[in-house]
Amino acid sequence: MNRISRRHFLNWMGASAGYALLSKTPAYGGSNKEYKGYPGSMGVLHDISRCIGCRKCEAACNQVNRMPQPDRPFDDLAIFSNARRTDADTYTIVNRFEPPGSSLPVFVKSQCNHCREPACVSACFVKALVKTESGAVAYDEALCVGCRYCMIACPFDIPAYEYDEPFTPKIQKCTLCQPRIIQGLKPACVEACPKEALTFGIREDLIKIARHRIMSRPDKYIDHIYGEHEMGGTNWLYISNAKYSDLGMRDDLGSISAPELTSGPLAMVPVVVSLWVVFLTGIHAITKRKEKIADQEKQEAVSQAQNQAYQEMERQISQIKQKSQEEKEAAIKREIKKALEEAEKKTPKDPSPNTSTPESGIQEPE
Repeated sequence: MNRISRRHFLNWMGASAGYALLSKTPAYGGSNKEYKGYPGSMGVLHDISRCIGCRKCEAACNQVNRMPQPDRPFDDLAIFSNARRTDADTYTIVNRFEPPGSSLPVFVKSQCNHCREPACVSACFVKALVKTESGAVAYDEALCVGCRYCMIACPFDIPAYEYDEPFTPKIQKCTLCQPRIIQGLKPACVEACPKEALTFGIREDLIKIARHRIMSRPDKYIDHIYGEHEMGGTNWLYISNAKYSDLGMRDDLGSISAPELTSGPLAMVPVVVSLWVVFLTGIHAITKRKEKIADQEKQEAVSQAQNQAYQEMERQISQIKQKSQEEKEAAIKREIKKALEEAEKKTPKDPSPNTSTPESGIQEPE
C-alpha cells in the first residue's frame, strides 16, 4: 500500500510554492485587467423618495427568475419589522427605515449594484463572473469552483451561496435581467414598479435625470448620486431624500475601483492556483488512504464478529447436545428402574419345603 507522509506532502507544497515565486514569468490575477466600463451600458436609477414599499418588484423578480415562493406572501408588509438581505432564493429585497428627523418611513430596494469595475470580477480567478457590455455582471456556473472569493470581495455583501444545495451549489445574485435586456425588455422589477421609483436606461442618461431631479428639488433630495463614483461607479444608481448612511448604505467606499485596490493581492492568485492542484491531490490521496484503512478495519471487524458468532453458536450447540444427551440418559435410567420395579411386583414367592398334611390322616407308603 502506497503511503503519503505529512512530511512528503508538505515538501511537495513547498517545492511548488518556491517554483511559482522564483519563476521569472510575471503573474497576473485572472481579472486584474483594468477597464473603465462599457460606454452606453444600461443601468437603473432608484429614486428612494418615490418607493412606497409595495414589494411588487420582489414579486416580479421572483416570478421571472423562477425562484421558490417565500414563506410569507409578498403583500405581507409586516415583514418590514426585521431588516433583510438578499440570499440564494431572493435576488432583491425592500427594507424599511425610519431616518432621524423624518416623520415618514423610507423604503429602499437592494440588489446587486452591477459595478462598472466589479470587485467580485476582480476576485474571480476562473472568470466565472464577468462584466458585460449590457452593464450586467454575469455569472457562469459552469466555470465556478465554489471558492466564494466574490462573496468576500463584494463591498455590498450581495453574492449568496447555495449552502442547501448538496451537489451543484451556485453563486446567486441579481442578473439585471440580462436575458430581458438582450430581448429589448426592461428588468422585471422596473416594469412592475407602480410609482416609477425605478428608471431603466443608459447609465449616462440616468445620471443626467438624477442631477435634474436634485437640482429641481434641492429641498427634497440629498445632493449625492449614490453609485456615480462609489467603488469606481455602479450601473445601479440611487437618489434619496434621506442620508444614505441612515438607510443602511455604506458611505466609506470612496471612488477607487476594486481592481486598483486589489492589483497587488491579485498578483498572488496564480501562486495559489498553482498550489491548488497539489493541495487537492494530497488531500485526495490522504482521503483515499483513510478510506482504504477504514475499509480494511471494517472488513477485519466484520470477520472477527463472524468468527465470534460462529464460536458462540458452536458453543451453544455443544451445550444443547450435551444437555440433550444427559436428559436422554436420565430418561433411560428412569425407564429401566421403573421396569424393574414393576417386574419385581409381578414375580410369585417360592413355596415351603414341608409338604405333609397331617390333618388328612393319610400317610405315604414306606
